[in-house]
Amino acid sequence: MVSGYQLIAGLTPEPLSAAGKRSVKLNLPALQSKMKIDPEGYQTELGLLYSQFNSALDLFRQQAALNFTATSGVSADPTISKDLGDRAVFLAHVTPFYPKQLTEFPRQLADFLKMSAKSLPSGLRCHIAQALILLVNRKMVEIGENLALFMELQTLGDRNMRKLSFSHVVHSIRRMNKKHKNEVKNRRLQNILFGMLQREDEAVAKRSLITLCELHRRKVWFDDRTANAICMACFHSSSRIMIAAISYLLNYEKIEDDDDDDSDASSCEDDSKLQKPQAILSKEAVYKAYHKGTSSSKKKKKAKLERAIRSMKKKQRISSETSSSNNYSPLVHLKDAQGFAEKLLSRLQTCNERFEVKMMMLKVIARTVGLHRLILLKFYSFLQKYVQPHQRDITNLLAAAVQACHDMVPPDAVEPLFKQIVNQFVHDRSRPEAIAVGLNVIREICLRMPLLMTEDLLQDLVLYKKTHKKAVSVAARSLMTLFREICPSLLLKKDRGRPSDPKARPKAYGEVTVSSNVPDVELLQHDDRDDEEDEAEDAEDIDKMRCSFEDDCDSDEFSSASDDHEDDNDSESREDSDGEEDSIDEDSDNGVDANDSDYDEEGEGDNDMEEMEEDVEANHEKVNVDVTKAKASKRKLSDFDGQLIAADTSLRALKRLAVEKLKGSSLNSTDAFLSNEDFQKIKELKAKKAANSALAQQGFKVPSSDQLSFRRVDPSKLEAHIRRKLTKEQRLALVKAGREEREKYQSRTAVKRKKTGGLSNQQKERKKLMPSAAKKAKIARSRQEKTQKQRRGGKQFRGKKAWKC
Repeated sequence: MVSGYQLIAGLTPEPLSAAGKRSVKLNLPALQSKMKIDPEGYQTELGLLYSQFNSALDLFRQQAALNFTATSGVSADPTISKDLGDRAVFLAHVTPFYPKQLTEFPRQLADFLKMSAKSLPSGLRCHIAQALILLVNRKMVEIGENLALFMELQTLGDRNMRKLSFSHVVHSIRRMNKKHKNEVKNRRLQNILFGMLQREDEAVAKRSLITLCELHRRKVWFDDRTANAICMACFHSSSRIMIAAISYLLNYEKIEDDDDDDSDASSCEDDSKLQKPQAILSKEAVYKAYHKGTSSSKKKKKAKLERAIRSMKKKQRISSETSSSNNYSPLVHLKDAQGFAEKLLSRLQTCNERFEVKMMMLKVIARTVGLHRLILLKFYSFLQKYVQPHQRDITNLLAAAVQACHDMVPPDAVEPLFKQIVNQFVHDRSRPEAIAVGLNVIREICLRMPLLMTEDLLQDLVLYKKTHKKAVSVAARSLMTLFREICPSLLLKKDRGRPSDPKARPKAYGEVTVSSNVPDVELLQHDDRDDEEDEAEDAEDIDKMRCSFEDDCDSDEFSSASDDHEDDNDSESREDSDGEEDSIDEDSDNGVDANDSDYDEEGEGDNDMEEMEEDVEANHEKVNVDVTKAKASKRKLSDFDGQLIAADTSLRALKRLAVEKLKGSSLNSTDAFLSNEDFQKIKELKAKKAANSALAQQGFKVPSSDQLSFRRVDPSKLEAHIRRKLTKEQRLALVKAGREEREKYQSRTAVKRKKTGGLSNQQKERKKLMPSAAKKAKIARSRQEKTQKQRRGGKQFRGKKAWKC
C-alpha cells in the first residue's frame, strides 16, 4: 500500500515534457493541445500517462474490493482523486487521435463506474462520467451500450451526478433523432427503459419514468409505444410510480408549457426568436414595394415583404400547433383503452390511498372514457356516492362526471347520477353557488347527452333566470340558449326566441346518419346551377343591349326620313290611328268570341298569339304621340300577353328544374366521378357556407360529439361568475391597496398649521382694528342672538353635541 501511495504521489503533471525537449516542461492542457497537433510525436507521453492511469485504476479497484468507503483509504486524499479524474478527462480528449492505442479505454471507464461507483468520491465519480460522456459525444461509444449505466448512476443519491446523467441521456437521444429517426436504435433504447420501468426497484423505475416523460414531452419519442409505457406505469406496484404517471397524464398541458432548469440552449434560442416582434403588413408597404422607388429599392422592399410574410406564416403555424397540442393527451395512444379503464377502476375501488390520489385516478378514468367513448357503467354508480354539495373538491368530481358522458352511453345508466345532481344542487334551499354549479353541470351533461332532459324539468330550471344572483341567472340562461339550438320544443313558446331550426331534435340513442352519397356534393351542383343562371342573365343583358342599340338606329333613320315629309306623315298617322282604333275594337270583340268558342284549340291559339306579336311590333315601329286611346288599348293588350307568357315560362322552368334534379340524382347514384378539383371546390364551398352561417347565426354553435370527447372539461368554468368570500388577509390587502393613493390621516389643527396660504376670514376679523363703541355694540348684538336661540329651543339640556367633543 505504501508503494501505491508513492506511485500516486509521483504522478504530478510537472515532470511531463515533450519528446526531444527535456528542458521544456508541459502541463496536461498544454500537452493535450500539442498531441492534437502532432499525434505521432507524443506517443511516448501517451503511453506513460496511460500506464499511470491503469495503475491508479487498479489501486482503486483493490480498494473497492476491500470495501473501503469514500472517506477512507486512497480516496480520502483529494489530490489523488483529482489527478485520476484529470488523466481520465485528458485521455478522453485525445482518444480520437489514438484509436489503436486507446481501444480499451472506454470499456475500462464503463467497468470502473459499474463496479466502484458507490465507493468513489463525488468529484472523481463526476470526472469519470464526464470522460465517458465526452467519448459518447465524439461517437467513440454508442449511447445504447452505456444507457443502463447512466440510468443506474441517477439512483446513487448524488444530486450533481443525477443531473449530469439525466441531461446526457435526454440530449443524446434528442441529438440522435434530430435529423432523421433511426427506428432500430430507438427500439433498442426503448426496450432498455421499458424493462427498467417494470422493475420492482422504485428508484430505477422512477428515473426511467421521468426520462420517458421528458422525451415524450419534448416530442422526441412521440409514438404509441412510449405513450403506452407511460400509461401502463399507472399499475406499478409502487404507489409513488403510480402517482407520478397519473400526474403526468393529467398535467400534460401544464408540463408542456413549463421549462425545466436543464433545458438546452437551442430551445431557449427558439423561444427568444418567437418572442421577437413580428412585422405587420400594411397596404402602404405593399404599394411601396411594387410601385414606388427604383428597381433596386423595389427589389429590396419586395424581399423584406416576403420575409415578413414568411415570418407571419411561421408564427401562425406554430400557434396552430401549440393550440392543437393543448388538447393532446398520451391517453389517445392507448391500445386497449377499455381494459385500461376497467383495471384502473378496480384498483380505485380497492386501494387505500389518500383522497387526493383517488381523485387523480378518477380523473384519469373519466378522461379515458371521454376520449375513447367507452361504456363503463360501473363508473357512474361509483360517482353517485360522492355527489354532494359539501363534498371535498366537488367541482373536480363533477367535471370528471361531465367528461365521462358521451352519446354512446345509454341514458338509463347516467339518469340516476343526473337526477341526484339536480336534487342535491338545484333547489330553493340550496346556496346560490351550489345552484350555479349544478346548472352549469346540467348544461354540460345535456350538451353531450340531451336525451336526459325532460320538458317539465327544463321549464323548472329555466325559471332560475329571473333570480337576482348573477351566477344563477347566467347559468339558467345558458341552459335555455343550449336547448334553443338542440331542441326548442322542450321550452315554452316565450323562451324559444328565434331559433335557427325550430324543428330541431336530438338524435335517438343509437341513431346514426348514414351518407348514401358524397358528403356536400349538392353544394357543387348548386354552384354549377348558379353559374348557368349567371351565364343566362349575362346573355339576356347582351341581347337587351343589342336590341336597344338596333331600336336607336331605327329611330334615327325614321327621324331623318320624317324631316322631309312631316306634313304627309301627320295626316297619314291620323288616318292610321283612326283605322287602328276601329280595328282594335273589332279585334277585341272578335277575340272575346273566339275565346268563348275555340279557346281549347292549340293551333288557333298559337296563330292568334303570333298575330298579336306582329301587331305589337308594328305598333312599336310607328311613333304616335297624339292618340292616347290607341296607346292605352295597346298597353292593356300587351300586359295581358306578358302575363300569359310569364306563366308559361314559369311552368316550363319548374318542369326543367325537376328533370335536372332527377338527372342529377341518377347521375350521382350510378356512375358519377369527381376529380380532385371537384373535391377542392366542395371544400371551399363548404367553408364558405360555414362562414355565412356563422355570420348569420346568433348564439353559439353546438360542437360535434368528436370535438366534445377530445376537449377537456375545465372545473373552473363550472364556477363561472361566482364571487368567493374573501379571507381576512385578502380584505386587508384590498384595504391597503386603496390607501396607496390617499395621503396620511392628520387632524384638522395639523392641516391648518401646514397651511401655506394667507389668513382666514375669522383671523382677519379678530385682528381688525375697530373703535370701542363698535366693539361694545357687536358684543351686545351677539348676546341678544344667543338669548333668542335659547327662547326658541327651550331651556331643557339636550346633551353635549358630538361635533363639539
